[in-house]
Amino acid sequence: MPLDHTLKKFDSDFDALRSVVTTMGGLVERQFVRAVDAVRLGDMGIVAQVLTDENRVNQLHMESDLRCHQTIARQQPIAVDLREIIAIIHSNNDLERIGDEAKKIAMKARELQNGAAPIPLDRIEQMANLVSDMVRAAIDAFVRHDIAVAGLLAERDAEVDQLRDVLIADLMAVMAERPTSVSAALALIFVVQSIERVGDHARNIAEYVVNVVEGVDLRHASPEEVARIAARR
Repeated sequence: MPLDHTLKKFDSDFDALRSVVTTMGGLVERQFVRAVDAVRLGDMGIVAQVLTDENRVNQLHMESDLRCHQTIARQQPIAVDLREIIAIIHSNNDLERIGDEAKKIAMKARELQNGAAPIPLDRIEQMANLVSDMVRAAIDAFVRHDIAVAGLLAERDAEVDQLRDVLIADLMAVMAERPTSVSAALALIFVVQSIERVGDHARNIAEYVVNVVEGVDLRHASPEEVARIAARR
C-alpha cells in the first residue's frame, strides 16, 4: 500500500510539471502573437497585454524550477523519468526566453508608432506566422513525446533563418537609400532578429523531446543528424 501511494504521488508530481510546460507554452505563444500584432498595428494597448503576460510567465518559470528540484529530491528519478525532468527544466527556460523576445518585440512597437514602416509589414508577419507554428508544434511534440517534430522544426528553422537574412538585407538597403528611415529600419531589424530567436527556442524544445525518448542529446547536432534521429519513429 505505501508503494502504491508513492507511485501515485510520483505520477501526480509529473502531471503537475507537464501542466506547467503546456500552460507556459500557451502563454508565450499568445505573447509572441500579440507582440507582432503590436508592431503591425501600432497598438500600445497590446503592448501592455504582452507585459502583463510576461509577469505571469516569469512566475510560472520560478514555480516550475522549484517543483522540479523538489521532485528530484523526493522521488530520486532515474533513466527516462530523470531525462524528462531535465527536459522540463530546459523547456521552461526556453519558453521564458520566448517571453523575453516577445517583450522586446512589443517594446519596439513604441519606436514604430509614429512613423511609416520602411518595408511592408506583411513580410515580417509571414515570418512570425511560421515561427508561431513552430512554437505550437514544439509544445505539441512535448505533450505527445513525438520525436519526428524535431526534424520538421530543423527544416523550418533553416527557412526562418533565410527569411531573416533577406529581411535584414532589405532593411539595410533601405537605410542606405533613405537616411530618414534609419530609426524605423533598425527597430524592425531587432524585431526580425527576435522572431528568429523564438524559432530557435521552439526547435530546442522539440530536440529535448528526442533526448527524453531516445536518450540522445541533439543540442549541438547537425541538421542531418537531427533528421536521422527524428526519423526513427
